[in-house]
Amino acid sequence: MTKVLVTGGAGFIGSHIADALVGQGREVHILDDLSSGVRENVPDAAKLHVMDVRSEDVASLFAEEKFDLLVHHAAQMDVRKSVTDPRYDADVNVGGLINLMEAGRRAGLKKVVFASTGGAIYGEPEYAPQDEAHPLKPLSPYGIAKLSSEKYLFFYREQYGIDYVALRYGNVYGPRQNPHGEAGVVAIFAERMLAGESTVINGDGLQTRDYVFVRDVVAANMAAVAYDGSGVFNVGTSVETDVNTLWRTLQDLADPEVQPVHGPGKPGEQRRSVLAYGLTKSELGWEPSVNVQNGLRATFEWFRNRSEAVGTDV
Repeated sequence: MTKVLVTGGAGFIGSHIADALVGQGREVHILDDLSSGVRENVPDAAKLHVMDVRSEDVASLFAEEKFDLLVHHAAQMDVRKSVTDPRYDADVNVGGLINLMEAGRRAGLKKVVFASTGGAIYGEPEYAPQDEAHPLKPLSPYGIAKLSSEKYLFFYREQYGIDYVALRYGNVYGPRQNPHGEAGVVAIFAERMLAGESTVINGDGLQTRDYVFVRDVVAANMAAVAYDGSGVFNVGTSVETDVNTLWRTLQDLADPEVQPVHGPGKPGEQRRSVLAYGLTKSELGWEPSVNVQNGLRATFEWFRNRSEAVGTDV
């Protein structure tokens, strides 16, 4: 499969995946409406199509280009926004996927790699770490939409023979991250610390997440592309990190002394999330290679370098 469409390929995770696909010598096209992604993230060798995943023009693009592989990362990615506007969340995250799949099935699409969520699809843990067999009890419309999308992918596999791999991400962080959505806490903290500003921790800061570095997420996607089959796999580290610990780790890297401010908790947020990756290791040959301390250091340095390059606070 040499011709690939990466949706959301001008964004945080998608652009790193596009870089890797270009590096494999594939013909890479990117579909992005640039609502949060930026042109500067797009690899020079990739072709950018500025387009919404819900657009009627998607069908024409697939008909013209005949993509073999779809790597789908375009999304409404903010858990809290999904709570306040569930109709919009479903329109983008479910309606957008169906639009892509209808175009793809008519144009010979062979496979989909889909960015799902492990952080929001399981709900509060009945046991930890949560594996793929854990009950699915999402607490937000965002998690519900991702679960629905997985079911649609199963339908298109059974009905039209389009293989799929759904990767249930933990909280992805790293260079190029935007301060949007729950996982954006790393970017938010780094930006405010570099500016010498106080940071807000929602609630008591003891809520935990499984933070996975973007380089490991790219490796999981490359393994999914090579995988001969369909399935659903966690992409996480099996390590819980609470927000207070995350803040202290970043604060140790910051030059100015800054202190957090605790605000109220946010609706739709889970208390705990941590993912098992045993199935992913056995089936895809993937396991995480970057621990949270090293990943946060690399991320913070990227934000620091960006700040210095533009000569102002980020």
